[in-house]
Amino acid sequence: MPKPSKLSKGVQGAEDGNLVVTSQQSRFHVDAVDAPSSKDIDVKDLTLSVGGRELLDHIHLRIVEGVHYVLAGRNGTGKSSLLRALAERRVPGVPSNLRLLLLGQTRVSSDALTDPVEPEDPSRSVLDHVTRSDQRRERALKTANSLSAAIEEKADSKKIVQTVLALKVDEAKQELAEAQLIAARRSGARGSKARQVLIEKENSLNAAQERLEQSNIDDEQEAVKTGIEMLEATRLALESMDAGSTESRARTVLLGLGFSEAQIEKQFTSLSGGWRTRCDLACALIQNTDVLMLDEPTNFLDLPAIVWLQRYVETSLSKTSVVVVTHDRDFADAVAQELLLVRLTPAKTLEVFKGNLTEYENEKRRQIRRMTKMAAAQEKKTKHMEDTVTKNIKAAKRTGDDKKLKQAASRRKKIDERSGMEVSATGGRFKVSDRMGFFNSTRAEIEIPGFDPPVNITLPDQPTELRHPGPLFSFEKVSFTYPKSGIWQLKDIDLVMHPGDRIGLAGLNGSGKSTMVKLLMGATSGGTPRPTKGSITVHSKARVACYSQHAVEELEELGKQQPEKTALSHLMQQEDWTGDEQAARGLLAKLGLRGNIVAEVPLSSLSGGQRVRVALAQVFHSSPHLIVLDEVTTHLDADTIDGLIEALKSWEGALLVITHDRHFMRCVVDREKNEKGGDEEDGSDSDESETATPGVVYHVRKAGLRKLERGMQQYEDIVAKTVAKLGL
Repeated sequence: MPKPSKLSKGVQGAEDGNLVVTSQQSRFHVDAVDAPSSKDIDVKDLTLSVGGRELLDHIHLRIVEGVHYVLAGRNGTGKSSLLRALAERRVPGVPSNLRLLLLGQTRVSSDALTDPVEPEDPSRSVLDHVTRSDQRRERALKTANSLSAAIEEKADSKKIVQTVLALKVDEAKQELAEAQLIAARRSGARGSKARQVLIEKENSLNAAQERLEQSNIDDEQEAVKTGIEMLEATRLALESMDAGSTESRARTVLLGLGFSEAQIEKQFTSLSGGWRTRCDLACALIQNTDVLMLDEPTNFLDLPAIVWLQRYVETSLSKTSVVVVTHDRDFADAVAQELLLVRLTPAKTLEVFKGNLTEYENEKRRQIRRMTKMAAAQEKKTKHMEDTVTKNIKAAKRTGDDKKLKQAASRRKKIDERSGMEVSATGGRFKVSDRMGFFNSTRAEIEIPGFDPPVNITLPDQPTELRHPGPLFSFEKVSFTYPKSGIWQLKDIDLVMHPGDRIGLAGLNGSGKSTMVKLLMGATSGGTPRPTKGSITVHSKARVACYSQHAVEELEELGKQQPEKTALSHLMQQEDWTGDEQAARGLLAKLGLRGNIVAEVPLSSLSGGQRVRVALAQVFHSSPHLIVLDEVTTHLDADTIDGLIEALKSWEGALLVITHDRHFMRCVVDREKNEKGGDEEDGSDSDESETATPGVVYHVRKAGLRKLERGMQQYEDIVAKTVAKLGL
């Protein structure tokens, strides 16, 4: 009789609200005690569900110390939920000695279990805010300062005793807060154990408070001894986290992320939302962690900051395990040493690949070609052998030759034996002895791998031809400054755009790109803003539409103000909408919103990617002659971005693109070949993409406009030189 397994599946879990996590655990497992020095995460049979919907099903999650991972997959497949579960320590089997930190759309840290060491000071500078963001460091500094003041300044014995006992109470409170959080999130056997630990921590806190009230240390000598031991341990902890260099590292990171010296000294409360997001990223980067998880860190960063972050991850974080969720393909390819891909087919699985996303796709295409050729060759060979067997059987029956019948039966058996993979799992020649266990066939079947189904986006009808020729718009010596500002946002801008043109605007945040768009849309509608100097002329019959970089946030706010509004009702309430409900549903379906989502789910409940699709429906429904796309990729996953790129290839209208996504700009404006869209070796890309005339990319800088002869690649080279000067 076989021995019972030492592993039990699915019984160890953590639950909080709608998030439920289970994994395979050994009965000998003890959290972090079994491997106190390990900095790896190795969790088998991990299952994760949210609100009863299973996102990941029995995956093997392995994160090795010092390896950089990119966690890729479609929106809604559970990437952010997985990182959240790790950061909040809901995943059974993750050593509790690991220091985990997550920076995402909602910042979560495994160390942020209690309130900050001290209240937020409104007058605190940006540099001070980032420097003090490490709560573990701040607690250690507070402890060291208190002990130093009591011991090294030779305070009276009563003060020394009270200082030591007060610090013991603070330590007990911190441990109790951690125990409360863990106990609240665990169930079953692990939950029972966590509650026992919680009771022990409560008793320890009560005992520490009693000692403080009674000043229960027998003499000054014992108090000094205890205090010195605590001070030495604290100083060692500060040294290990390199606390002395925190301010200099914070300054380096802030400068790399685009802050000026003047901004660094400004009050943190004076920053806008976008700059506060950069501050949060800086807070995460300066902390000493074992596993750093970054969820969409490039959102709202301009290209110089993205390239600097890319180099920082590669160099300064080379010994730290980093897990990044990003839909910026170039950034992902640069930082990834291994790829963790959440697949739709087979569903809810995690595929691991040593390399980046582009290398994965190239290797997958090679596998598809190789396996397709192998299957075709074997099918041809099998058919020939079957035809031979059939002829032999007919001949044997006609002549009554039993020997030939036996030969035919033998060959029939060989067909079965030789059907399937011709190589072993290791790539060598197939041997029957290589395949252990029970199978229905001698060899494994030839399986042709594939990608997840592509995201298909179909744009509405092409714009009609204008009755009389002429440019869609023209900027003539346009300059702009805000009233009483005295600073020119734009200076002597000349720009002309004709039907079918593709123009890209690249530059730093705040360089004037969005100002140009506002001036264009103001000239189109006859409203504001208007140029301070110069003139803007717009074709009288041209239709112009703009996707704003704030479109998602505006739809979210609209949904909160009008809870009953849905994607369908919102589209049909547009001033220039002339179709019926069926037409509105058809347009939304072409952009990826189908079924009950469009009519029953409120705008406020849609995801960021779904709201992008609603905004695109607003922009494209009238088939404009000119469309402005301002940061359209921000909330889209990589596959949807590729789907949008493929759709825009056939769009005959003019496109004015503003983006920091290098891949999107190269494919849409420079019209480079999108490898994901087809296979270069089998020539599946359309001829149109190969013959289309490249657009023009302009660099917006110092209130001016400069044409880049080599397109986006030239801007990337400029950024690379700028970032190199910053250093790390």
